[in-house]
Amino acid sequence: MGIITKKSLGDKLLLYQPSNGYCYNSDTHFLYNFILENLKKFKNINGELLDIGSGSGILGLLVSRDFEKLNLNQCEIQDIFQEFSLRNASCNKINTYMYKGSFLDMDFDKQFDICVSNPPFYHTNVIKSENEIKRIARYNDNMPLKDFIKKVSQVLKSNGKFFFCYDVKQLNEIIQYLKEYKINLESLQFVHPKKDKDATLVLVYARKNSKSLLSVLKPIVVFENKEFTNEVQKIYEKSSTHSIKVEI
Repeated sequence: MGIITKKSLGDKLLLYQPSNGYCYNSDTHFLYNFILENLKKFKNINGELLDIGSGSGILGLLVSRDFEKLNLNQCEIQDIFQEFSLRNASCNKINTYMYKGSFLDMDFDKQFDICVSNPPFYHTNVIKSENEIKRIARYNDNMPLKDFIKKVSQVLKSNGKFFFCYDVKQLNEIIQYLKEYKINLESLQFVHPKKDKDATLVLVYARKNSKSLLSVLKPIVVFENKEFTNEVQKIYEKSSTHSIKVEI
């Protein structure tokens, strides 16, 4: 097999990922699509974008690819994923600035127009992965929901936009903390594994100091007869990524 290059992949986003660590999943694709749907109403998207817990960099890179006037910033606590984020930004010719360390402890030198995140949201009482890299990426010990939202409220500009996904079972707390820290909930979308199954994931859009009313988008249904639904297939086509697993 020949060497894979950005040019040979056309418009696809080339993403290197660890073969034995945490890899991005469908949640990120759904969140990316949700972000696009909610940004349609704005004519000129520009300014500073922060991808919180960037992992391999996929979410921030996808948004930056589609909105070229945004300046990408990434924040990542794990050394190995800092390397992946920077490598993936470079090979896709997207400029970025990496904040290395814990988002909660970071002393940022600026505020942001848009914050996006697929944060670790599994609760601490869930059975945890033995793989340390996966554990930090999946479980909210290192970034509890309340602390996460509080910090976002501090780094967002007034009217700044905040997009993230989370375990739907914690929606009550999400609403509570967003209100407490004056980030107005503007849009929700629920993700269901199948049409007859309860939602497992919620996609959230909120805006600092906004007073807009809430809209609830049509739910995403992932599977039909063990295959991706047409809607999900279209989301993956829109993302247009090519993943390469590498040993770490």
